[in-house]
Amino acid sequence: MSGKHIQRANGDNAAADHVVIESPAKSDGAALWRIARDSQKLDLNSSYAYLLWCHDFADTSVVARVDGVAVGFVIGYRRQSKQDAAVVWQVAVDDSQRGRGLAGRMLDTLFEGLVRRGVRYLETTITPDNDASIRLFRSFAKRWDAELETAELFAAADFPDEHEAEHIYRIGPLAGA
Repeated sequence: MSGKHIQRANGDNAAADHVVIESPAKSDGAALWRIARDSQKLDLNSSYAYLLWCHDFADTSVVARVDGVAVGFVIGYRRQSKQDAAVVWQVAVDDSQRGRGLAGRMLDTLFEGLVRRGVRYLETTITPDNDASIRLFRSFAKRWDAELETAELFAAADFPDEHEAEHIYRIGPLAGA
């Protein structure tokens, strides 16, 4: 998807908000870090990590813009050991765009391109109390008519700090876009 621009009108407010979903550029790193920080819900990675995501993982990530301003992102990667799967690391939407289906549209846009390049499974981890993320990924599986499997990946005791267990969600196989 590198360099590919996909424009989608924003549902109810199409006249007011024109959303462009595209691969991120290195220059988007600071904006993605701010969106994650301002969410006050995500585990915040270092600002350096977001620069790396935008630079090194642009083919497995997207950024959503309204009037040229980043308002959301999905960052992910492909494991070398599982080339048929893409792992979603984080999904974030700015408060100004929440409740408009942007997270789902970003996931769909990203995976439409990844499926064409051989990806058949989406994987992500979610804590058991993160109802919004659970709904997002269940909805994705339903839209893509794909099976969803879950299992505990990391127990709370595996973490050196006060982190909840993380469950893996595996969705697929994903049919052609």
